[in-house]
Amino acid sequence: MQGLQSRAVGLLALALVAGPATAADFEVKEITIPELKAVFGQIESRTVVPARARIGGTVTEILVDEGREVRDGEVIARVVDDKIALELSAAEARIRALESQLDNASTELERAQQLLGRGVTTQSRVDQAQTTFDVITNQIAAAIADRSVIEQRSREGDVLAPATGRVLSVPVTQGSVVLPGEPIARIATGRYFLRLSLPERHAAAIVEGDEVMIGRRGLAANQSGRLAAATPGRIVKVYPEIADGRVIADVDVADIGDYFVGERTLVSIPIGRRRVLAVPAAAVVTRHGVDYVALRAEKGIAEVAVILGERFEGEDGPMVEILTGLEAGDRIILP
Repeated sequence: MQGLQSRAVGLLALALVAGPATAADFEVKEITIPELKAVFGQIESRTVVPARARIGGTVTEILVDEGREVRDGEVIARVVDDKIALELSAAEARIRALESQLDNASTELERAQQLLGRGVTTQSRVDQAQTTFDVITNQIAAAIADRSVIEQRSREGDVLAPATGRVLSVPVTQGSVVLPGEPIARIATGRYFLRLSLPERHAAAIVEGDEVMIGRRGLAANQSGRLAAATPGRIVKVYPEIADGRVIADVDVADIGDYFVGERTLVSIPIGRRRVLAVPAAAVVTRHGVDYVALRAEKGIAEVAVILGERFEGEDGPMVEILTGLEAGDRIILP
């Protein structure tokens, strides 16, 4: 009977162990830790630019689809205007006609110069032939320039990616008729970041530079509200306007991964700070469902039953909050 009572006392309070301790001591003291809140953030791109058609016409070919990575200047679609081919044929026919006129004007100029040398004609006739020759030459140059403009318009039927990035959407289909400037695809070209939308009661507690933890796909918060495995990020911007009772903040993440734009993920964000008693997680021993820490007492070492709170990462490693069982100034034994 006496043995059972001793066992009950050991489970509920403390058990003294005789002899000096050989392990290091840890002094229990209050520390300040952030109060975390689990929220959902949405993946956004720094910039989303449209790839626009430079001419009007019919979309004859689409070379990309949603999710495709494209490079700056890559052809992503082709737009054809049937009138351009007709205009190009007309320009070439006009150039050929002017070239024929130029041959005739050159012959007339040579004949006039020969007759002038023989004294048969006048200088004014030579000047007139020279003028006709020069005018037709300039007309040919203008016609060639017009043809170059038409050829350039035909080349502008290739829709180019404005920057390197990922295609988010392609709002047109093959055979669609588009106007100049109409978007053919939307491309996310900037770095991805995380956008948070929090209740306005937390607006004063959100500070630029605070660290947050971003969960990977499929992760949920544990009992303490922290993510079991996460990637650190930092709040880089807090918007000064509150809309619909929400405050918006942007989080920068060094390696955010291959999330989809618009995808939501779980985030732990600090919304305040509180003072707690904490000990290294390695100092806690669990037996029969009860948590103990080894406390240095006057007569030796005592195992004290404690109630644990939140686990977090401290400066010296994993720490655990002590709700009851210890006081500030107690010295515990580390294994």
